[in-house]
Amino acid sequence: MSRPAKPTLSFRQIWNMCFGFLGIQFGFALQNANASRIFETLGAPMDAVPGLWIAAPLTGLLVQPVIGYWSDRTWTRWGRRRPYFMAGAVLTTLALLVMPNSPTLWIAAGTLWVLDASINVSMEPFRAFVGDQLAPRQRPAGYAMQSFFIGIGAIVASFLPFILAHLGVANTAGAGQVPDTVRYAFYFGAVVLLGAICWTVLRTREYSPAELAGFADAQPPAAHLPARVAGPPAWAQGALWLLVGVVLAAAIAWQRGDKMLYVLAGLCAAYGVLLGLARVVPGTHMLAQIVDDLRSMPQTMRRLAWVQFFSWFALFAMWIYTTAAVAGTHFGSTDPASAAYNEGANWVGVLFGAYNGFAALAALLIPPMVRRFGLRWSHLLNLWLGGAGLVSLMFIDDPRWLLLSMVGVGFAWASILSLPYAMLSDSVPAAKMGIYMGLFNFFIVIPQLVAASALGFMLRTWLGGDPMHVLALGGASLVLAGLCVLYVPSSQELA
Repeated sequence: MSRPAKPTLSFRQIWNMCFGFLGIQFGFALQNANASRIFETLGAPMDAVPGLWIAAPLTGLLVQPVIGYWSDRTWTRWGRRRPYFMAGAVLTTLALLVMPNSPTLWIAAGTLWVLDASINVSMEPFRAFVGDQLAPRQRPAGYAMQSFFIGIGAIVASFLPFILAHLGVANTAGAGQVPDTVRYAFYFGAVVLLGAICWTVLRTREYSPAELAGFADAQPPAAHLPARVAGPPAWAQGALWLLVGVVLAAAIAWQRGDKMLYVLAGLCAAYGVLLGLARVVPGTHMLAQIVDDLRSMPQTMRRLAWVQFFSWFALFAMWIYTTAAVAGTHFGSTDPASAAYNEGANWVGVLFGAYNGFAALAALLIPPMVRRFGLRWSHLLNLWLGGAGLVSLMFIDDPRWLLLSMVGVGFAWASILSLPYAMLSDSVPAAKMGIYMGLFNFFIVIPQLVAASALGFMLRTWLGGDPMHVLALGGASLVLAGLCVLYVPSSQELA
């Protein structure tokens, strides 16, 4: 007996289930556009800023797989994913109120850790929520709707300091003090985030685990998931990764390399330890099951990992260094206390708002683009537009024309936030949608950690100390990500 397909949801139903992402992105955009500004205001030197950002990706690396694992196994009167939406919203709201009032640099860095962890508690189940609620034919539209709300939320959040400055709110402050434009933007963002997530929690329903298991897409074709884990046993892989981490750390110490490079060595060693621990604990333990799922991930997910790596390396480079690049190159100041620097920082907020605005428009074009060209070619085209946008920043003198560069970045951003998830959700079983969406975050977090640990060293050693060169490197990374898309198998190839 054939299983029924999931019912087709209306535009209004998809709107309601994705509306919470407006709030999530509001908080995320405030963090991305202003964290470097806050750190530099509190005394952080430019080449130390990437290290302070490490809190954000490390938190995602730890939080998202655990939240995905738990949410797959949760069922309450509030549903499966929605309790996590609400818990994350409350914690994020509190962190948004604290961060712009941080009295010292270490408190700001710690608050960023809490802020990112809280956003991840809400965001990870939202990705699985779309896979739960929508049939495969509607998933590109669902993830595109998330991208639309991400764009709208980020436009307003990124523009807020600029708007507040033009309304007369103080845009400068004493040494070590965050300007009122930034503080009030964070307060407003806290209200928007909590309200948007409450809307989705109160206006959506969820299928129970039993209902999900009864639908036709509950289990993808067998070719998507390998029957057994290939390659060396986990203990051997663990020992190898641990050895790589130790050797890399020794080489950095011997060459007296940049201390941030120890993060890379630590990642290798930690993964080796994780594989070893997973063999020691019982097979039913959460750690053992997460590691087994990671090692037996779908082929589609393995190939998408490279696409995500180069995509998010580029994005993290952009988020970290755009403020320094634009303020220094186009506004002639590297002093965070100067009016020129803060004017440039506000203009970066406008640019970030612009690329998110273009992303919102791109999200409307992505579903028909996918119908015309398919998932892979659509994603490749959008990534290359983003690469061209970042590289073009080097060749534009008038800061107003940087808005044109943001068109390409916006298309890439909308695509990165939707099409990889559409490709992935078609290849994983419904019962493990949460854990695989959480594990997929590894391939977002790892490139961010690589960027945070290596970009400062690369800036000083190879890129001439010019942050604009980092943005060009990010553009090249997006082009490479587009090439990697061609190696991602399509559903037709795996069927």
